[in-house]
Amino acid sequence: MTQPVNDQLLRYTFAEHDVRGELVQLTTSYQRLLQGHSYPAAVQRVLGELTAAVSLLTATLKFEGHIAVQIQGDGPLNFVAVNGNHRQEFRGIARVRSEIIDESLPAMIGKGALIITLTPDNGERYQGVVDINADSVAQLIENYFAQSEQLATKLWLFADGEHAAGMLLQKLPSGETTEEGFEHLTVLSDTLTAAEVYALPGEQVLHRLYHEEQVHLYPPQPVSFVCGCSREKTLEALASLEPAEIQSILQEHGEVVMTCDYCLTEYRYSAEDFGQA
Repeated sequence: MTQPVNDQLLRYTFAEHDVRGELVQLTTSYQRLLQGHSYPAAVQRVLGELTAAVSLLTATLKFEGHIAVQIQGDGPLNFVAVNGNHRQEFRGIARVRSEIIDESLPAMIGKGALIITLTPDNGERYQGVVDINADSVAQLIENYFAQSEQLATKLWLFADGEHAAGMLLQKLPSGETTEEGFEHLTVLSDTLTAAEVYALPGEQVLHRLYHEEQVHLYPPQPVSFVCGCSREKTLEALASLEPAEIQSILQEHGEVVMTCDYCLTEYRYSAEDFGQA
């Protein structure tokens, strides 16, 4: 059994190439994301890969704020969403509406779209949409960058229900790296395996891949699952219901029970919480 590595993201650049790289490794936070949900193994993999991708995407942002990545379709797995922020805090969810027989991404999702929404703390919201026309989550994200950002970007994503990981290479917008230089780094990165990225510290992974390159490694950033729900926020959401509806629930059940879709925390409210004592 592999030993878990720290949940963290590493950023790095190359002395001889105008390319930035990122490596994220998730164990505890990924397991917390899945806890209690009983997702099928194939859904666990998709959700893990998308979570790793969101961590990588968040690290490319030039502002403080949030990113939401959703995959929506008409297949058995009709909704997958992961939200992250510049502090590398994330939460995610998947919805399965029918039995999954074919575990390929196109078959599970069906006809649909990848939607990426960027929300700066200060600034205008931006949303990009690309059709589901790829065999993997990594290809979906690469298609997004090709269409929306027009930046050469390559991703490697891994997940197995216990560990999730990802790596990103991207040409810098103002860089002068040739296609040959980017392809050279891509070929080196293609040798990355799930076994080593799950088990080895990130620094060792990068040394193994790029030991012939001059790599500048930046300080690691912790990554964590943070749902963000609370008793107070849930009570505020209940305020949108008609008082008569709240009263009806209280009369029938003696309390109102709300369960967070993301972390499955259960919140219970009595008549006193609604000022109906």
